[in-house]
Amino acid sequence: MRSNHKNTLLKVVILGDGGVGKSCLMNRFVSNQFDEHSFHTIGVEFLNKDIDINGDTYTLQIWDTAGQERFKTLRTPFYRGSDICMLTYAINDKSSFKNLQMWKNEFLYYADIKENNQFPFIVIGNKSDITSEREVSQLELETWCNENGITSSIETSAKNASNVQEAFILAVEHWLRIEKRADKNETVYNDTVDLTKKQGEKSSCCIGSSDEN
Repeated sequence: MRSNHKNTLLKVVILGDGGVGKSCLMNRFVSNQFDEHSFHTIGVEFLNKDIDINGDTYTLQIWDTAGQERFKTLRTPFYRGSDICMLTYAINDKSSFKNLQMWKNEFLYYADIKENNQFPFIVIGNKSDITSEREVSQLELETWCNENGITSSIETSAKNASNVQEAFILAVEHWLRIEKRADKNETVYNDTVDLTKKQGEKSSCCIGSSDEN
């Protein structure tokens, strides 16, 4: 059971093609700043920020990864140990949306997570402020998430701060739901193991009493 008023450190990785606004999302969330002329990330960068949800504090260690293929060997070692993965595309860039599957597969492989495991992915459609150039509909987003078993998605704008705070809160809430389910399953599993162990100990006792060495 989770105790009240605790501080939990969560490693959050933001993945997606270069230019979709990953760094802008992180900087908007952490420092509430936006630089329209920010450069592409080289390798990885990370920032921390505390948020409170239902009386508990969560320290988010947010890793912004370079989206270009040439930086793959630099970013992939940082996937291990992640608690949350934010798959990011730009709503005005259809190719960045199509590449979500590649990013998801890359993360699962290098983070060493089995495909059928429950993992808190959240899909973010950034640049919602430029709807006149939209190339990806909300229906396409919902359809892709359903096909990939992802229950959390949101459209954001790092430029005008729309839904940025909400996206990170949604990610933590998704992680919490999965953790609670895992805790329940672990309790059931432990009960089963304990019962088996008792039966095994009883059996050993009987063998020992009938055959002394």
